[in-house]
Amino acid sequence: MGRNSTIAAGVVFACGALSIAPVATADAADRIHDIQGTGRLSPLAGKQVAGIPGVVTGVRAFGSSRGFWFQDPEPDEDPRTSEGLFVFTGQQTPQVAVGDAVTVSGEVAEYYPTAEGETPQDTANQSVTELKNAQWQVTGKGGVQPEALTPESVPRAYAPQGELEKRSLDPAGYALDFYESREGMSLGVSDARVVGPTDAYNSLWVTSRPEQGANERGGSTYTSYDDPNGGRLKVESLIPFAERPFPKADVGDRLAGTTAGPLDYNRFGGYVLEAAVLGEHRPGGPQRETTRDQADDELAVATYNVENLAADDDQAKFDRLAQGIAGNLASPDVVALEEVQDNTGAEDDGVVAADQTLRRFTDAIAAAGGPRYEWRQIDPRNGADGGEPGGNIRVAFLFDPARVSFNDRPGGDATTPVRPVADGGEAALSVSPGRIDPANAAWENSRKPLVGEFTFRGQRVFVVANHFNSKGGDQPLHGRFQPPVRGSEEQRDAQAKAVRAFADQLRAVDDQARIVVAGDLNDFGFSPVVRTLTADGALVDAAEGLPPAERYSYVYEGNSQALDHILTSPAAGAADYDVVHVNAEFADQASDHDPQIVRLKG
Repeated sequence: MGRNSTIAAGVVFACGALSIAPVATADAADRIHDIQGTGRLSPLAGKQVAGIPGVVTGVRAFGSSRGFWFQDPEPDEDPRTSEGLFVFTGQQTPQVAVGDAVTVSGEVAEYYPTAEGETPQDTANQSVTELKNAQWQVTGKGGVQPEALTPESVPRAYAPQGELEKRSLDPAGYALDFYESREGMSLGVSDARVVGPTDAYNSLWVTSRPEQGANERGGSTYTSYDDPNGGRLKVESLIPFAERPFPKADVGDRLAGTTAGPLDYNRFGGYVLEAAVLGEHRPGGPQRETTRDQADDELAVATYNVENLAADDDQAKFDRLAQGIAGNLASPDVVALEEVQDNTGAEDDGVVAADQTLRRFTDAIAAAGGPRYEWRQIDPRNGADGGEPGGNIRVAFLFDPARVSFNDRPGGDATTPVRPVADGGEAALSVSPGRIDPANAAWENSRKPLVGEFTFRGQRVFVVANHFNSKGGDQPLHGRFQPPVRGSEEQRDAQAKAVRAFADQLRAVDDQARIVVAGDLNDFGFSPVVRTLTADGALVDAAEGLPPAERYSYVYEGNSQALDHILTSPAAGAADYDVVHVNAEFADQASDHDPQIVRLKG
């Protein structure tokens, strides 16, 4: 729908002219619950309604989507019908205040929040029922008590299967139906635990079901496609920041007292509590972690997504990431890095070399008290590996030459595939470092895995650094199609098959080959992608040694989740594994991923 109407002095204008176009008119006795109906789409969409009564519960007085919510204080008896509604006023701030009793007239519409290039017809996002081209009168004062969200009120089951718009709501059965049946209504949550840290857009995530997916550090862990933690709810603020700054909260913190306001929906996270009352931020979440030192006979291999690290970044970013390597990770012997950009960062100038980026990083690590790392990597072809345009992100190895040797074998470049070869009864690499099957269509517009041959205490170890393609383009968890289509999974599964084939080839040459597959696989431990790698015991996901709720390295939309993995071959022996939580749970981050480390006996 077009969002170009403005309101002045209670008279409706559209595109600068008085709107007098005839529209179909609904029953004069209609109320908000009649407009909302028993499903996701209004039975009165496209019709004009008049004199709808209610009390203002929230005012959005900023941005290009201004308006107000109002709620009927006299609800019907149908739990499926919401008693709240948003009145859209475009870029014009509505002259109403919370507590005003109003009667509103306008056109009923369904607004679909869409991404660039999407249309309401093809988006997977849900719609918001609202009034547009509206007029209203303030008739007095009133009050509406927010409905309290408790662990018992939001169903544990997330959503039924199918296209949700074609179903009547079942608010007692499913979390998404519960929220939809309260679209536009004032809700409140008391002493809410933060499960998603404050982001750059001044929003955070809380949970009304703190026991669901609970991990030891206060988050809600995503452990199954069947249970996406329906108690999660996004919180934004309607309070001017000059009056009440938005809290900088970490996972495990709390919003003490009551956080309350109307329930909205947007494409960035789904249902969102637009707080007219914001609880007091009470820090109390866990601290950043530091792992233990490796023993002399332990090979320590880590993986760290350094989030578009480029040579032109501020020194502060290098220093914080360096402290993570030297301090929090206790100076691993080998580090597989993801998202290392070229020397000119996001400038799309044809530069692909990353030596300046890696030199600045290794210098910063040494300055932080870490070892003088060396690096190995292969420059990609310009623009061929995805990521931020112009950045030419790639994976790379850092290694401590005082602890481990890199077995250089010349010939590796952006297009030459690495092959396992026999060398005196052991497996070796045809080139080192080398890229796995770089011409495979699985790696189109995506990072190619890098394999390096190392020697530790006289034994060869093969480390594969990975950064599989992102989940961009997948349907959202909160969308109208359930279960959501994970279209990006197909490419990641093809990538996993290529890496798995290489590991199988290494083991075919030498069944005692010690292999470490590490990196940002952009998928969960319970996903088909990871199962492709671990099928038949060929590789073992080291995270399986942790309880399911503790397997996470990333926080997205309030879900703690595992995107980064370290897998090892059986011959590598028992793995002492640790996710080192230093970033993902915190509002102040050096990267959006937490690093991981595995220690193997030499």
